[in-house]
Amino acid sequence: MNRVLDIFRNKYFLSAAAFVVWMLFFDKNDMLSQYEYRAEVNKLQDEKDFYEKETAKVKKDLNELNTNLNTAEKFAREKYFMKKDNEDVFIIIRETPKD
Repeated sequence: MNRVLDIFRNKYFLSAAAFVVWMLFFDKNDMLSQYEYRAEVNKLQDEKDFYEKETAKVKKDLNELNTNLNTAEKFAREKYFMKKDNEDVFIIIRETPKD
């Protein structure tokens, strides 16, 4: 028991313990900040992946629009609800059931 107390009274142990406590809780880059930074990085990475997928999809649509006129007409009708002069357009929106 006396040997354990001597270890806790050792100046090197006390300075190392104080350093660890300072780095874990009081420093500018403490553990809580590191966790928040990592969560933000993960969120930004997810956003980056989403926007890369959307960019690829838009590039594919643009390529199709530039190469095929029928695709341009289909795109205009579906995305922007454009119509010919003698046509009527009915938009049907399906609602999801609420719990």
